[in-house]
Amino acid sequence: MSMKFGVMFANSGPAARPEFATELVQLVEKLGFESIWTVEHVVLPASFESKYPYARDGQMPGGDEAVVPDPLIWLSYVAALTKRIKLATGVMILPQRNPLILAKEVASLDLLSSGRMILGVGVGWLREEFDALGVPFEGRGARTDEYIEALREVWRSDHPTYRGNYVNFTNAKSKPKPHNGMSVPIHIGGHTDAAAARAGRLGDGFFPGKGDLAHQLDVMRKAAAEAGRDASTIEVTVGGRPDYEYATRVRDQGAHRMTVGSMGSTFESIKAQLGTFSENVISRLA
Repeated sequence: MSMKFGVMFANSGPAARPEFATELVQLVEKLGFESIWTVEHVVLPASFESKYPYARDGQMPGGDEAVVPDPLIWLSYVAALTKRIKLATGVMILPQRNPLILAKEVASLDLLSSGRMILGVGVGWLREEFDALGVPFEGRGARTDEYIEALREVWRSDHPTYRGNYVNFTNAKSKPKPHNGMSVPIHIGGHTDAAAARAGRLGDGFFPGKGDLAHQLDVMRKAAAEAGRDASTIEVTVGGRPDYEYATRVRDQGAHRMTVGSMGSTFESIKAQLGTFSENVISRLA
């Protein structure tokens, strides 16, 4: 089975600058990567106590000084510079967003990019950010579930109507619709059993950030079966070590896509890293 490959953290650090972003996305497309994945934080409160779950020391790379442009604005910019590559959020913190505004933004970007958008979403981990935005940290999982359903209702219906505990609207017409006239793929990010189960119930894809992939996929598949869904249609994306052996192993476990980080302070260093990966892995597995 062939694999797809993406570049993670595409909008962070030096790629916040337009000239760097331009060089990066055009290089990534040239090297045969299938997608670029952006991250987000609306605000990074100084000296936050919440633990970043994807690093052993609990510290987020860059800390509260990290430069992270809004992912949808950044993706809109690079969409005009590329022709083929998928434009993904990995992940957007969904419970912090108004679902009607987000539905309009994502559908607009998907239409303007000829259907290249992937909306990766997560529930978030930074309590202090939720506090700053005035969004309750508790209940964010249930809020996320409703927002996913609400997004699809807005995209698919001519007279969108939704009734929930967190979002309610009636005949809330919203155009444009996505490029395919129906929906944008929604991928569920997160390493917990709750995230895996959410992907099984609601996701077009699943992006576990870390952990035991075999266990996570078991949870996802069980939840999909209980929801009457075919788990084989849920696209699995993983991150990890940028080498052939790792890529082969996760592919054999059920992953459809692997992402690697665009880490480095100069374009030349990132170019060298991604070029080596393209030559050693993408050319053999894509």
